[in-house]
Parts: sequence; C-alpha cells; structure tokens
Amino acid sequence: MGEEARKPGVSLRSGTGLRYRFDPGTLCLELLPTGGGPGPYARYETLHAPGDLVAWAGECRLGPVPDLAVTAAEVADARHLRGVLWRAATALAEGRAPAPGDVAAINAAAARPPLAPAVGPGARRVWAPGATGTALLASVARDAVDLLTGPYARRVRVCAAGDCALVFVDTSRPGRRRWCAMENCGNRHKVRALRARRAPAERP
Repeated sequence: MGEEARKPGVSLRSGTGLRYRFDPGTLCLELLPTGGGPGPYARYETLHAPGDLVAWAGECRLGPVPDLAVTAAEVADARHLRGVLWRAATALAEGRAPAPGDVAAINAAAARPPLAPAVGPGARRVWAPGATGTALLASVARDAVDLLTGPYARRVRVCAAGDCALVFVDTSRPGRRRWCAMENCGNRHKVRALRARRAPAERP
C-alpha cells in the first residue's frame, strides 16, 4: 500500500485473533502498543532487537519510512521512553499531571537531534541520511511535548473496555470517543449491549 493511501495508526491483533487498525491520534502514543505495558500486558513485548524498532518506524505515522541505523542500546532506550510515555499519558487520562521524573525523561529525549526532513527524488519528502534510533526517539519525544503542552492534553483517554489499556487522543469534534477501535472493543460493547437488551424478552 502506498504511503498516500495508508491509514494512520498501527495494526494490532485482538485476543481472539482479529486484526484491526488502532489510531491513537498522535505519533508518541503509537509507540505504546509495542508492548511492555502495566501488569499482564508486559507479555506483549515486541521490541526485542534493532529490527523490531525499524519495523515499527516503517508502520507508524512518520510518513516516509526512514533508513535507520539502530543499536541494541537504542532499543532499550525505546522501551524506557515507552514506559515514560505510558505513565505520562495515563496520568493525563486520569486528570493528573505527569510525574516530574517522566517529564524530565521526555524533555531529555526531545533535546536530542530529531529525524531531519529532506527533499528527495521527484520532489518527494524523505528523511535525511544517517538517521539513528536516537533521532527517531527524539522525534517521538518532541511529539509528546506537543501533546502534553497542546490543546489535546485534556483529551487523552484510556479505552473504556475494562480489559483494554490502549491509550489514545480523542480528536473527534464532539469529543466522545470511548474505544480504542470500533472494530475491536467498540464492537464487543455493542454485542454485549444487544444481548443485554434481548435477555429480558427471552426469559420464560
């Protein structure tokens, strides 16, 4: 699929094996579903090796896929930043200020040189050569700075399903988004609600 036609977000698989598109609304929150979330979600870790971070960069909303050189240390940095972003985002979702230590970690990552845009062949936008995992994480952290200091900071949500911890920014005009994706948790809620409505009529 071409970059122009690709929908924003990342491809996820539900517990039942359903493939669906999860759009958290911003780059920094796209890093969170790579695994390592709180409690039992740690088993979903996908960032094990440099190639895993490169693969994520190719799927996220960066646009053109950067030609990255990633080290094992940068993969560890990505997992650390992901944990920081998870805590900061869930704090916002709960109406709390992110912890000072997490803010400091975001600022430190954002202070490094980010991916640099360039004009490529055919006047297409590309990323300048020499991109590293650290530059990728700097771009992610700068996006987090924009989120934490911007108008959508109060629209960070955790999926309303009790067994889902996915975090997103509600960018809808009415501000009523509740689910990570309608194909997943939203549809499960609709099925349960339908069964609940039918249950009284089916009783003898």
